[in-house]
Amino acid sequence: MVAPGAGKSFVLGSEMRIVAVIVGTLLLLSGGALVVVADQQRVAALEAAKAAVEKTRQELAELDDANSDLEETLAALRAQIAEQEKQLADMTGLLQ
Repeated sequence: MVAPGAGKSFVLGSEMRIVAVIVGTLLLLSGGALVVVADQQRVAALEAAKAAVEKTRQELAELDDANSDLEETLAALRAQIAEQEKQLADMTGLLQ
C-alpha cells in the first residue's frame, strides 16, 4: 500500500532536481561569460598600455633628436662666444 501523496512528492523532488540542474547550468554559463568578458577587458587594457608605451617611446625619440640638434647649436654658439671673448680680451689688437 502506498501512502497518499507519496508519488506526488517523488515527482516534485524530480522537478526540483531539474530546476536545480537548470539553475546550476545557468550559473555556470553566466560565470563563464563573466570570465570571458573580464579576459577581453584585460586584453584590451593591455593593448592600450602597449600603445601608450609605443607612443611615449616615439615621443622620446623625437625629443632626443631635437635635443641633439639643440646641443649642436649650443656648441656652435659657445665656440662663437669664446671667439668673441678672445677678441674683447685682446687689448692690444694683435689677435685681429
